[in-house]
Amino acid sequence: MNKEILRLAIPNILSNISTPLLSTVDTVLMGQLSKEHLGAIGIGAMIFNFIYWNFGFLRMGTTGLTAQAYGKGSEKEIIHTLGRAVLLGLLLAAGLLLLQYPLAWVGIDLMNVSGSQADLVSRYFFIRICAAPASLALYAMFGWFFGMQNAIIPLVLTIVINIVNILLSFYLVRTLGWSVEGVAWGTVVAQYVGLILAVVFFLARYRHFLSAFRRKTMLQWEELARFLSINKDIFIRTVFLTVAFGFLYSRSAASGEMILAVNTILLQFLNWMSYGVDGFAFAAESLVGKYAGRKDESGTRRAISVSFYWGMGLAALFSLVYLLFGKTLFGYFTADADVVQNGMIYLWWMIILPIIGTPCYIWDGVFVGLTASRSMRNAMFWSFIVFIGSYWILKTPLGNHGLWLAMLLFLGARGLTLWYLYWKRGVNAD
Repeated sequence: MNKEILRLAIPNILSNISTPLLSTVDTVLMGQLSKEHLGAIGIGAMIFNFIYWNFGFLRMGTTGLTAQAYGKGSEKEIIHTLGRAVLLGLLLAAGLLLLQYPLAWVGIDLMNVSGSQADLVSRYFFIRICAAPASLALYAMFGWFFGMQNAIIPLVLTIVINIVNILLSFYLVRTLGWSVEGVAWGTVVAQYVGLILAVVFFLARYRHFLSAFRRKTMLQWEELARFLSINKDIFIRTVFLTVAFGFLYSRSAASGEMILAVNTILLQFLNWMSYGVDGFAFAAESLVGKYAGRKDESGTRRAISVSFYWGMGLAALFSLVYLLFGKTLFGYFTADADVVQNGMIYLWWMIILPIIGTPCYIWDGVFVGLTASRSMRNAMFWSFIVFIGSYWILKTPLGNHGLWLAMLLFLGARGLTLWYLYWKRGVNAD
């Protein structure tokens, strides 16, 4: 089981850690221009996180359903799950493109952005939204590859996407002197390159599944309804998650440019940790789904246990790195000494967060593999109540510390509620 976990987790970790590298490079490029640019790119990225995270069910739901179909050995279920996911992704992308102007207006308004910074955010938004079809189709294909127990193709895709994005963004900003437009176009081009490569990999390795594909079967209402029901619950769950992080950004922006700049960088630290431990969460999705599809309860429970051992070990490593090298890492993001100095006041939250927060990421992977989407939805709802309630209690006496304590409680509550639901229902959670 350890070999199975590591075979899936190591490529996932490498892939996932490289993902926040995109926003890290964007943050560094803009941070060298001004605090205003740094805050604008943070807000712009958060708006897209809010949009795209809400459609994360395209990856998670697809992984769980595909892994269970893989465990059963059903080629028809395998290929039709991919077809439904890609079709839904493209339909959602069309809706985003049609609604881009109201989405931009609402996003900028909710993030408390005004003046010249609002102009920077809108310029970034209207370019990056062009990547929606590629981004959502990639969500579906990544989830399918994970469900097929293949972590190598997503790793290669992520590396190629990130290299294209970083090099192009760097060239457009540093060489051509572009502003937020440079990092936005870097992302758009990279996403379409990734989608084309994903299709090439599918045809090269999995073309034989197309012989089992039937359009009528893909659109069969009973299976389509199950697919939509699972994804609906994951969607609702993810809305609460993105609102929580959007709320953190909004409160940061309302606290002034300095706190916004500091929290934007601190969230990069949190992203590194979350994407790292998500490597084991993704491995749990694939393996738990496979064993659940086979009706192998002992294998399912073993996969869960081993995923937790490895995930918590990586979390401890992140805490140690932030403790020893946090100030050095913080200094890479900005040349503004005041931002670095203020950031050190809050750095210790990043040392605590990996240990408290990691269990919720691993449990998410477990419940995705079990396709227990309703339990995920309910756990996120109660954790969100804890987050909002604790913030309003703590904001006056603790200020920005209260905001980070509320985030810590939010992550901890997610882990505890999911543990309770698993303890109560076991592998039969729904």
